[in-house]
Amino acid sequence: MKVPKGLQPLIEQGVIDEVVCALKSGKEASVYIVSRGGQTLCAKVYKDAEHRGFHKLAEYQEGRKARGSRDARAMGKRGRHGRKVQEAEWKNAEVDALYNLDRAGVRVPRPEGVHDGVLLMELVRDAEGVTAPQLHEVDMTAEQARIWHTFMMTQIVRMLCVGLIHGDLSEYNVLIDASGPVIIDLPQAVNAAGNNNAFRMLARDVNNMRASFGRHAPDLLDTHYAHEIWAHYEAGTLTPDSRLTGTFEFDETEADVEAVLDEIEEARLEAEARQRGRDEAESEG
Repeated sequence: MKVPKGLQPLIEQGVIDEVVCALKSGKEASVYIVSRGGQTLCAKVYKDAEHRGFHKLAEYQEGRKARGSRDARAMGKRGRHGRKVQEAEWKNAEVDALYNLDRAGVRVPRPEGVHDGVLLMELVRDAEGVTAPQLHEVDMTAEQARIWHTFMMTQIVRMLCVGLIHGDLSEYNVLIDASGPVIIDLPQAVNAAGNNNAFRMLARDVNNMRASFGRHAPDLLDTHYAHEIWAHYEAGTLTPDSRLTGTFEFDETEADVEAVLDEIEEARLEAEARQRGRDEAESEG
């Protein structure tokens, strides 16, 4: 195929040998299958801000630290340099998250380096050796749904233990390879300690998984892992091996208006996430 503009420098520098085919084109980035020394990888080429569809960027970037004092000041302004810094931070967030999560034992695509702003990483394959399907494309039994749901809760816990929340986790950015779920798409990864929206985003991630697996195992719909996980996190008792029950005792002594509003907001954002997934699926088709 014709070499995309964003991958031309990597061909010229000998970083990759060939662009095999386009894999996915979303609102934030385009992903290609490439070859390098007999190895097949993914190359993620990020789109510029004016071509991206991801909304509420500032909400996700809250709490991130720029790499220098000048850059930090620039991010607080609307000038050209500030926008360039924001763009760099957006791309760096996924790179940093992948390396940190890979080291922490979270199942993410293995990162293979960054060149000219292009992220190279492992190509996730299914049991037949072809590109792994998204979670929503996979049929499963109720028992399999419970097993994978439990696994995803441990992955979310491990992410939080290194200070990160996916922030946009849904059945459209979980792949199923030969061994089970793999989490992808992390440019919006949230700094849990420094973001005022951290719990809401964690709850949305957890509840998206509950809804997805709950379609196959309805008993999962009665679980409350988000509040349980966050309670452990706030108490400083959360560890990568924390045993979770999915139960949580809510204070029913008085109406919690804020919690109700949070639930409404979560439902709205879940609907937006599903719509984004459908839009991306249509664009790929």
